[in-house]
Amino acid sequence: MRATDTSGNRSSLLHQVRYALRHPERVPAHARRAARDALLRLRHRDHVAYYRAVMASDAARSVEAAVGHNPSREQWERIGRLQFDYLVGHGLRPHHRMLDIGCGNLRAGRLFIDHLDTGNYYGIDISPHILLAAQDTLVADGLQAKLPHLTLAADLTFAFLPEGHFDVVHAHSVFSHSPPDVIEECLTHVGRILAPGGFFDFTFDRTEGEEHQVLHEDFYYRTRTLTDLAARHGLDARFMDDWERLPHRQSKMRLTVAHGRDRTVGA
Repeated sequence: MRATDTSGNRSSLLHQVRYALRHPERVPAHARRAARDALLRLRHRDHVAYYRAVMASDAARSVEAAVGHNPSREQWERIGRLQFDYLVGHGLRPHHRMLDIGCGNLRAGRLFIDHLDTGNYYGIDISPHILLAAQDTLVADGLQAKLPHLTLAADLTFAFLPEGHFDVVHAHSVFSHSPPDVIEECLTHVGRILAPGGFFDFTFDRTEGEEHQVLHEDFYYRTRTLTDLAARHGLDARFMDDWERLPHRQSKMRLTVAHGRDRTVGA
């Protein structure tokens, strides 16, 4: 079972001082990240544009580091396999049509593409740099014949996608980097693109204390906040307890369209 503390406020000065005392070797890297954050926030007031710039900066250093903030190829592969094994064990079948929000450089996407029938994988991301890296992953894994879709997106309205099309929508480490308005935008529109009986799985950084963010990059939410928000948009939420027992720092939730709910936005 994971040992992540969900009670503390990581943005507080007290937490930061204690963390620095415990891990002095990490202070220079955090200082560089804080300086970058200040500069990018001045240049980009919109969060999507801001985080696209963060991804470009990270990708220039290491593609693996840009996806999961971890430069280890072994860790990159392990987390991708963890996502894949869990989703296949919880309902993903080869005939399903899947939308992977924040597909990145296909850390898990390469496994989903191989598992799904040809043409059934649709990955979107806000970062053109990461999508170029995703193309490299496709070539390296010899997956061109599976004809995956890789598309740049500027928001989470899914306006360019068809109604009732996707059996599975997946977002790993997306809401953990998203402010409330971006999450609400997603939940407002995701029900429209879900096929009957489809589901939306997402991970998030969970807190049992005060909700907060760190450097505009990492956001921490209470479970109740997200379940209530989902309900307001006609979505039933289920907290995935068995995910908590796996070696990963985030929590996971599954949303389905509430029975009898009209899928039209605003209904």
